[in-house]
Amino acid sequence: MTRRTSQTSRFPTTLFSIALGLGALLLLASGCGSDIARVGVVVPETGDYQSYGQALKKGIEVAVEQLRAEPQGAKIEIEIVDSKSDPDEAAQALNQVFDNGAQIAIGGVTSGEALRMIEVVDGRGRVLVSPSASSPELTGISSNFYRTYPSDLLEANKMAMFTAETLKTKSLVIWAQQDIYGAGIDSAFRQEFEKLGGKVDGDTFPLPQTASELSGIAESIRDVDPAAVYIAGYDSNVADAIHALRKVHFKGRILTTSAFATPAGIEGAGDDADGVLLTQIVFDVDSEHAHVQSFVARFRKTFGEKPDLYAALGYDAMMVVAAAVKDRPLLHGEILKGMRGIKEFPGVTGSIQFDERGDVKKFPRVYQISQGALVNYDELIRLKREEVARQRRVLQERLLKLHQEGGN
Repeated sequence: MTRRTSQTSRFPTTLFSIALGLGALLLLASGCGSDIARVGVVVPETGDYQSYGQALKKGIEVAVEQLRAEPQGAKIEIEIVDSKSDPDEAAQALNQVFDNGAQIAIGGVTSGEALRMIEVVDGRGRVLVSPSASSPELTGISSNFYRTYPSDLLEANKMAMFTAETLKTKSLVIWAQQDIYGAGIDSAFRQEFEKLGGKVDGDTFPLPQTASELSGIAESIRDVDPAAVYIAGYDSNVADAIHALRKVHFKGRILTTSAFATPAGIEGAGDDADGVLLTQIVFDVDSEHAHVQSFVARFRKTFGEKPDLYAALGYDAMMVVAAAVKDRPLLHGEILKGMRGIKEFPGVTGSIQFDERGDVKKFPRVYQISQGALVNYDELIRLKREEVARQRRVLQERLLKLHQEGGN
């Protein structure tokens, strides 16, 4: 497989690696080269899931730029390879970066890619850190696998509780992608929703990869006439499903997952996305925390745009890897100790600490899409209540004025 470099990359990969490689040679000459950590990065720069990979890559590059600027920061050399949104390609790419000297890798952007890549790290005695794979099936699957994004159990449970207890929805249907990601979140949501007294009508509707198959399925969902539909899939597929539901005049609520919330997903759905509800861990570009402000400022300076959640996840994954390898012998056992030793790391997407199964705990919130933007649902309800109260006060003042004028 040929190493690829995205045109949007801050660092042309080949030149960046050469520059760092020359630095490594100089350090070797001075007897200090052993502290350079070689990190392989395998992300989908092309293919169906490129929107995630390209954002993650930008976040990773901002992290590397920051580490290079810090005199006491970990010394990192990265090699970036395109997985082409294909699990088998991802496994080949991972072998490539390990052949080229990487001691640890960031990758497994989708759950399908992560599953194949875990086979590689287990076979080669290396470590893999996923910034975004979320299937519950990955929990505890390997002592060499860590992820900085929480299991879908947390996201599915949050949406199930919100649907049953806040929306008071008694029944709905599930429309899910037929892969490890879709199956995992489908099962978790169904189990929690039914535990809370809700009913899932019938079997899961399959979410196809192509838009041409969606119309008939959307009509079938409309004919069931559920109060809501929960869609589990990746961004463009969910956008197509939303379009199909709006086209057949589906009247129920549309619920989905954080995988939809990329710029490509939300912009692709356009006005049809208004009112869609989803769950997502917190990343606030307007946060008052200094480390978040620093990341956002660096990202804007580098790319001329705000970072999204996936850029932030890429940044966090790289910074965690750097913390794990800093001041350690670059041996498999030592790197594992470094990963296990991560305690309350101040990530821009929340505090990061791995449990004994390589998972993190980050608790999602519910958001509603309004005019192309994600709005915290609790905040939206608060603002609506304030507006109702304001209108009530205005009406009361008018009535009082009319009463006073009538009395005169």
